[in-house]
Amino acid sequence: ENFDDFVAKVKTLHLSQEELDKLKEQKEKEIDKSLRDLNNDIYQNEKGLGENDRVYLVAASIMATIGIPGKVAPLEKKDLKSSIEEGNTDGEIVLRKIKAFLKEKKIPQDKQDIIIRTLSNTLLTDNINKVEDGETQLKRVFTKIVDDLGIYYKIGLSTDFTGKLFNEMYSWLGFTQDKLNDVVLTPSYIATLLVKLARVNKDSYVWDFATGSAGLLVSAMNEMLNDAKDTITSPEELVQKEIKIKAEQLLGLEVLSNVYMLAVLNMIMMGDGSSNILNKDSLKFDGKYGFGKTNEIFPADAFILNPPYSTSGNGMIFVEKALQMMNKGYAAIIIQNSAGSGKAKDYNINILKQNTLIASIKMPIDIFVGKASVQTNIYVFKVGEKHHKDEMVKFIDFSNDGYSRSNRKKASSNLKDTDRAKERYDEIVNLVRFGRSKLNIFTEKEYYEATIDPNDGTDWNYNPIIDTKPKLEDFKKTVSDYLAWDISQLLKQQGKKEEGK
Repeated sequence: ENFDDFVAKVKTLHLSQEELDKLKEQKEKEIDKSLRDLNNDIYQNEKGLGENDRVYLVAASIMATIGIPGKVAPLEKKDLKSSIEEGNTDGEIVLRKIKAFLKEKKIPQDKQDIIIRTLSNTLLTDNINKVEDGETQLKRVFTKIVDDLGIYYKIGLSTDFTGKLFNEMYSWLGFTQDKLNDVVLTPSYIATLLVKLARVNKDSYVWDFATGSAGLLVSAMNEMLNDAKDTITSPEELVQKEIKIKAEQLLGLEVLSNVYMLAVLNMIMMGDGSSNILNKDSLKFDGKYGFGKTNEIFPADAFILNPPYSTSGNGMIFVEKALQMMNKGYAAIIIQNSAGSGKAKDYNINILKQNTLIASIKMPIDIFVGKASVQTNIYVFKVGEKHHKDEMVKFIDFSNDGYSRSNRKKASSNLKDTDRAKERYDEIVNLVRFGRSKLNIFTEKEYYEATIDPNDGTDWNYNPIIDTKPKLEDFKKTVSDYLAWDISQLLKQQGKKEEGK
């Protein structure tokens, strides 16, 4: 039964990178289309389901159908009998399967309880389990989800799939229509950049104080797992390290309960680093593990963040809080650039009393496609060392990151590498770490080093330095311009005299 997949896999083993990229792009287009179709189908044809219900139904269906080989059989469409018998309604059957899945995954009991309680509110309602024409609404929706998405998540999950799934589901929550809401998901390539700038490796302890759907933590987890694979030769040691990374080395905080559920599901699907994703207010957080070592402080040494910008100081309040709770490591945050030019003055001054601003990177204005164009910057900090006035900060203009973006709903891909984007992202990481010697694609026009006043808090942004020293060419041009003007004036006067005669 797996023969076709086997042959397809063998074929990919000798494809060129260009062919692999084409295949990936093709798959991404299919995933995008399936997710949009599913959303439209449920939205138009399934009445009575709110935004949260749709998200929870997708989450529940995926958890019930992933299965665990040899332990928990995946739930099949035929297993839902649309029965009205107590204890055997479709909702109860799905819920039982999810309980078995979570238990076998060894998710902490408190977290299991939260997930089951949240999903029960949707899965056990009378409406969704009412039998009409021999079928419940739950079975209909479950069938659509498995038919439309199963092909992608049953063959092994990738960040590409889950990233797209969560971006799409996130848009279902209606935040996009809410002008007051400024929760914006970080594109995966920006998440990876933040992780690299925060110097995350297999031994890092990474936290995020505005987790959203956990995109940044997923990127961090992938970076840590890849580093472990590259550096640990013993298979037994590698397995233990992977378990430790997922269970103990990641922590995320998300205050919105429906978004929190997305974050938990995202991490479960990606191999589960969900243990310490907490449904808590970051500003009241005590720094301790949420599960497992609940009496121990999480020893964070890498901080990544894309905060909601409506909070105090455009979100710098989260940065101040997190860095106060750390004593070493690095932090990389993406934030509205007005935070660095006056909006967060007091927070910035406080932050620099115990941390060093290493770099300020001006980002492309349209990276958050679908939202109003917002100028963002990435600020990179060394944690635990006061910023001295003679400290050189690396200022980089990354407005051209090599990608072209479109916001067309029907575009086959809204992101195209049109100018060595991958190389540009690699170069930015090297510039921040090693400085001017790594300039290659970028030029001195887009990179300079300068000091800031640690007691100012409004001078964190890139401002191109204009060389005001005159050159000989400037002098010659000025003289020739003046002579041309002077001669034209003489000619005009001559003309008037001629007319006067």
